[in-house]
Amino acid sequence: MSDDLSPRLSRRALLLASAGAALALNLRGAAAAKRPRRADPGRYSARARAVVERGLVIDMLAPLRLDLRPDVYTRTLSEAEIADFRASGIDVFHNAWGLEGADARERVAEYLAGWHGFLARHSDLFLLVDRAADLDRAKRDGKIAVIAGVQNAEQFRSKDDVKFFHGLGLRCAQLTYNAQTLIGSGSTEREDGGLSDYGVAIVQEMERVGVLVDVSHCGARTTLDAIELAKGPIAITHSNCRALNDHPRLKTDEAIRKLAAKGGVMGITGVRMFVGAKEPTTIDGIVDHIDHVAKLVGIEHVGIGSDADLYGYDAMPADQLKALRAAYKASYGFRERIDIEGFDRPTKIYELTEALIKRGYADADIEAVLGGNFRRLLGQVWR
Repeated sequence: MSDDLSPRLSRRALLLASAGAALALNLRGAAAAKRPRRADPGRYSARARAVVERGLVIDMLAPLRLDLRPDVYTRTLSEAEIADFRASGIDVFHNAWGLEGADARERVAEYLAGWHGFLARHSDLFLLVDRAADLDRAKRDGKIAVIAGVQNAEQFRSKDDVKFFHGLGLRCAQLTYNAQTLIGSGSTEREDGGLSDYGVAIVQEMERVGVLVDVSHCGARTTLDAIELAKGPIAITHSNCRALNDHPRLKTDEAIRKLAAKGGVMGITGVRMFVGAKEPTTIDGIVDHIDHVAKLVGIEHVGIGSDADLYGYDAMPADQLKALRAAYKASYGFRERIDIEGFDRPTKIYELTEALIKRGYADADIEAVLGGNFRRLLGQVWR
């Protein structure tokens, strides 16, 4: 992290603080020019369209917008953006950001209220999830379900805060982002001491209340501690397999096996440096990670957590993208592009479905990967 950026802020919080007033509310211009034109599912095979339309497609890490101004949730979507959401084939978005620091409790409350307001203003398009049945109801009613999440747990200043934030709509929380917290260690911390005693209490309370425990950004020891401590299933909403790509943000086979033994699900991300260590890095590389988890522990334990919005990181305004890259340690290994061709557009789920079909997956297994597995997990955890 560069010297001019506060060490207490996560990547998104950093940018929320720094990008703010410099950008106009109108998102046309240079960034919009880089985005693909209106999504067109009709260009994909009849089989791919049928699989996506029949199943419940859940992206377990999908910010509604990679726009890092503090007032992003005050926007009103354009007709073109609404059309892209409807054409994406994604039925459920887990809208989660990284927020941390001494005022995390207040900022996360503000963040939740802001996005709840955004969803209310677009209630013809979105449905805020309260329980697992809402996922199915949104699909039946032609709406897109949104899960409120946070990519950290520093908002939990006491065990009682778990219930408090659940009451505000929070349904999923990472235990840490990349750095050390009172709960445990992040994936790029120099040393990983595992869960603290306080972290143990938070995991237990999250399970009791029904907030999904997510260890996507946790260090290796903290990840294993959380899985081993949990009485029921937890999630890795967005990561990939370290056996295929030796990156500190990715998960070991040991962690994947132990996650699956508890009934957990691991979402595979399309972030370029997490998919492959060198070029070419393609959608086939995403399928390689899906293959690895399926062969290691079974198809029922793998899903999708793209870690991007409908348009991807590379479509962000240049100043925001520059600040985002600067907010990480060198170990993150950014390359020229962050997105993968084909997985950087509103119809990325169709692109991935075509790749899974080409790889020989049966329709039922594709539906499980695209959302069925996470639907089962959420039904077990939320109560």
